[in-house]
Amino acid sequence: MSAPTDLAQLSGLELLRTAMTTDERPPFIGDLLGMEVEELDFGKAVFGLRTRADFANPLGTTHGGICATLLDSVMGCAVHTTLDAGVGYTTLELKINYIRAVPTDGRRLIATGTTIHVGRTTATAEGRVVDEQGKLVAHGSTTCVIFR
Repeated sequence: MSAPTDLAQLSGLELLRTAMTTDERPPFIGDLLGMEVEELDFGKAVFGLRTRADFANPLGTTHGGICATLLDSVMGCAVHTTLDAGVGYTTLELKINYIRAVPTDGRRLIATGTTIHVGRTTATAEGRVVDEQGKLVAHGSTTCVIFR
């Protein structure tokens, strides 16, 4: 079965899988940070990246915005994977808890987002960021508004 060429005909999961794997992929925030899509399934998204010196905050550790961006991305994409063709969403609220500082020495961070509830007009999801040893770095939740 061939995939429709019109992205509006693809489900959220099909659209993300297509958009993230095609050579003509449109740019996204992950390009700036070196994000790599590791997994996209219905209700779940996993992205990873390596910290680097230009991620530093004034204290010399990875800026919290890096984990916030990772979490916003995986939680939003987890929601997107559940949506029907032509249905959109945007983040309405984002809550992040930071657990530990992360050095900017190239260590890998892995973020996982999963849906909690997807309704007609809103969706909620949760996410976790862990380091290479599986230690929790940050976790969060989101509420998204759905555009039908």
